[in-house]
Amino acid sequence: MTTDVPIREVPPPPPSRGTVLRILPPGLYAGRASALLERAFVANRRAWLALLSGFFEPLFYLLSLGVGFGVLVGQVVGPGGEPIDYAAFIAPGLLAASAMNGAVYDSAFNIFFKLRHAKLYDAVLATPLGPLDVAVAEISWALLRGGAYAAGFLAVMFGMGLLTSPWALLALPAALLVSLAFAAVGMACTTFIRSTQDFDFVQLAILPMFLFSTTFYPIDVYPAGLRVLIECLPLYHGVELMRGLSTGVVHWGMLGHVAYFLVMAAVGLWVATRRLTTLLLR
Repeated sequence: MTTDVPIREVPPPPPSRGTVLRILPPGLYAGRASALLERAFVANRRAWLALLSGFFEPLFYLLSLGVGFGVLVGQVVGPGGEPIDYAAFIAPGLLAASAMNGAVYDSAFNIFFKLRHAKLYDAVLATPLGPLDVAVAEISWALLRGGAYAAGFLAVMFGMGLLTSPWALLALPAALLVSLAFAAVGMACTTFIRSTQDFDFVQLAILPMFLFSTTFYPIDVYPAGLRVLIECLPLYHGVELMRGLSTGVVHWGMLGHVAYFLVMAAVGLWVATRRLTTLLLR
């Protein structure tokens, strides 16, 4: 007489976690930032006019100063020491400013509303997503917005004949790097903002940086002591990077500008993640 012996079913192995998921603390990162990024696409699909409006500010500066005022200025000394038209001189600076504005305004105003008023991230963290997922998704959306502004402005520069070198093909990836860095730092700063009145500090940082980071005139016009301060500004590195690529004056020193933005993006992401963890998981 034979008896049937019950067969124990071996439970399936737990799903393997990626290297990043194994290193980070549990609850900090679920690897699903794409879900929140998809939500941003859906929420903004009817707000395309508001997203497009940020493209026109640098375009108006280019048409008024580069084309209109440029007739009176004539030519200025370019990055390689060769004279170039004034419009070709300021266009790369406005390109960098366009990438900065799109990233900063999205990572500041929009994220503040989601964090302080809509309480979106409180609901998000009730899911498996963690603070790092939120930071990566929101920085990525701000990066895409800044990159869209830069791509549109780059197309205008091409149509006006202001791109004089094949190196200009790298201007769009460089603009994305600038947007990434400003988006990360912008989100990190937004976590410290307590009310809408604090946005005056954002304007206080953005406007002088836009005016004095060699956007409209070369750094040689400043006194020697002030040049050191200007060279520390993030937008200065973006302007110099864009200007070198647009005019074809490329040298190894430009890797320093790239490293500056990589460090800026890493620090911004780290601070934003720490602050979101403190604010939402305390």
